[in-house]
Amino acid sequence: MIKLIAIDLDGTLLTDAKTISDTNKKILAEAKARGVKIVICTGRPLVAIKDYLAELNLLDANDYSITFNGGLIQTNTGEILGKSAMPLADVKDIYQLLTKLDLPMDVLSDALCFQFETAADYPSIYPRLNKALTFVPKTIDALEEDTLYNKVVAAIDAEYLDQQIALIPTEAYERFEIFKTRPNLLEFMPKGVTKAFGLSVLGKHLGIETHEMMALGDEANDLSMIDYAGMGVAMGNATDGVKVAANFITGTNQADGVAYAIQKFVFDELN
Repeated sequence: MIKLIAIDLDGTLLTDAKTISDTNKKILAEAKARGVKIVICTGRPLVAIKDYLAELNLLDANDYSITFNGGLIQTNTGEILGKSAMPLADVKDIYQLLTKLDLPMDVLSDALCFQFETAADYPSIYPRLNKALTFVPKTIDALEEDTLYNKVVAAIDAEYLDQQIALIPTEAYERFEIFKTRPNLLEFMPKGVTKAFGLSVLGKHLGIETHEMMALGDEANDLSMIDYAGMGVAMGNATDGVKVAANFITGTNQADGVAYAIQKFVFDELN
């Protein structure tokens, strides 16, 4: 029986217009009423998803989210269950890499986002993608050892980003978790910190086993939790890699794919 549903936001629960459909809201509310844990799993910080959590009535102390792609596991009231961050040395190494690749660089530090001039001709579009953050210009030498560094992102036109991703050396993938979370967004996380890692921490806290979890997603950063959960569900608009890894392919984010999968694998099971 499914006791926890882990759901990605962009391209999964959210429509292309960044809204939650009435059908998805209704089905998620019913799942919560039946005692199923609804867990938003996202690369965003908690502050950037608060409006969605409120819309879904997921702001209680026993509601949970996995943010920063597994870097932070917390209650939706802010209590931290698990945290992983990047050391300054790693941030500096990624800075050197992105400068060489001529890609923009933003570093998230909770609700702040530090912006660096690593690509003069390719300015970051991250402020356009994540409007809930406070953006602060920084130089790499101004960063301090004891600051929290959650993740590094490069946000730029998808075609140019894909072209530069092909130039990332193998050693970088050996040192960091590197994946696209949207067509125009590349993210760097500490090695081993993934959405699956976040689910493992939360599962232990709640006493919920892997086979009692369902995970839904569409992009490369969702692969780990789709592999980890007993029922991994790919959206109809998911990348080919996510579809291959999934146990089931549901409808698209534009066609209430989340609601359909919950009705099929959670409600039918409970009835």
